[in-house]
Amino acid sequence: MSNNVTIRGFVGTGIKCSVTGSGLPIAKFRLGSSDRYFDKKVNAWVDGDTSWYSVSMFRSLATNAGVSLQKGDRIIVTGKLRVRAWINDDGKSGTTAEIDADSAGHDLLFGTASFRRSSADRPEAAVQPGGEDGFPAIDYGIGEISSPGFGAPGTADESESSQDDGGSGADGAREGELVPAPF
Repeated sequence: MSNNVTIRGFVGTGIKCSVTGSGLPIAKFRLGSSDRYFDKKVNAWVDGDTSWYSVSMFRSLATNAGVSLQKGDRIIVTGKLRVRAWINDDGKSGTTAEIDADSAGHDLLFGTASFRRSSADRPEAAVQPGGEDGFPAIDYGIGEISSPGFGAPGTADESESSQDDGGSGADGAREGELVPAPF
């Protein structure tokens, strides 16, 4: 049995990014999803109830989400759904819906986006040197601008600036301990 779901909604909280002591990037946030329907009685669009999900992302998805998503963004998330019952110390109980995301992106129904691949995904051998016309280098195999410093996550200029923050990476962290992420 598979519990894979795709949810359309909005980022309801800020993206909390961290890195474990072993170097695993993690991003977490709350995702709200509301039904919207046309109510003929009032002759207007009405928002229905909002369902809330806790979303967890790992590895490159977490890194890319940390620099791409903001509170309020309309997004689409696909992943594994887990529904957990809980009871706190005061005896209150409830249910939490959690999604371990496999992929996520902006919902283009509500706006436009500009996509740039991470430098870790680029084959360096296929990159053509920049021309004398001042344009950046282009990887003609995949049709991407691949010049360092173009602003894509993980480019040379960005990785140098993230190291200048006093080493806030996983240095000194114990195994399994979360530390603030450099993104």
